[in-house]
Amino acid sequence: MLFPLGDDNSQRTLTPYVTWSLIAINVLVFAYQLGNEPFTNGYSVVPYEIINGQDLTGPVRVGRNIIELYRGPTPIYLTLLWAMFMHGDWVHIGGNMLYLWIFGDNVEDKMGHVKFVIFYLLCGLLASATHILFSPNSRIPSLGASGAIAGVLGAYIVLFPHQTVRVIVPMGIFSRITELPAIIVIGLWGLLQFVGGFGTLGREGGGVAYMAHIGGFVAGMVLVFLFRNDEPRRAPGF
Repeated sequence: MLFPLGDDNSQRTLTPYVTWSLIAINVLVFAYQLGNEPFTNGYSVVPYEIINGQDLTGPVRVGRNIIELYRGPTPIYLTLLWAMFMHGDWVHIGGNMLYLWIFGDNVEDKMGHVKFVIFYLLCGLLASATHILFSPNSRIPSLGASGAIAGVLGAYIVLFPHQTVRVIVPMGIFSRITELPAIIVIGLWGLLQFVGGFGTLGREGGGVAYMAHIGGFVAGMVLVFLFRNDEPRRAPGF
């Protein structure tokens, strides 16, 4: 698995205010989640709730564990938005925010601030919709910005396939820092999501909503053609 550290921002022209704001909102919501299980479990996406329009409460078995569901927002469909800014633990939010920090600014630069906000939220919603489609009866809460960020990655691989990305490459007990094109770094990430997603179909409790990642990734690759700004045309002879 490749661990990204940064990318080439030399062609960026816009200050990524939206990307920075999204990171700040995610961090603030996570801070509110700490020690607040009723909020976390109540405002996460539960596929069964969305399909049936019913707010579940009470204990639910997840593998060998029992988790408690609490009352969520009204209407319950608002969890589709809330869950996009919530995370399960420090590793979850740390990894997601790192990817958003590295890849979000360049995509925002190509779309502009307003269109990037709409694109990000739409990818997140479509990611959740994909997860619900494949697990409509699941009562396990799902949360995280992963689906929306997967959309950002999908857009990035279309817009900047040859952009250099600095990554840590594990080599046994050692590792090295090198640069690889985005099509390899993000392409490998996408491949792992497809393998993980279709390998876990019909099973619950794995801890990773792979189908949400896949849905967001594919949505980003498609929607980028609608949301990116057209390149300025050069006058003949220049």
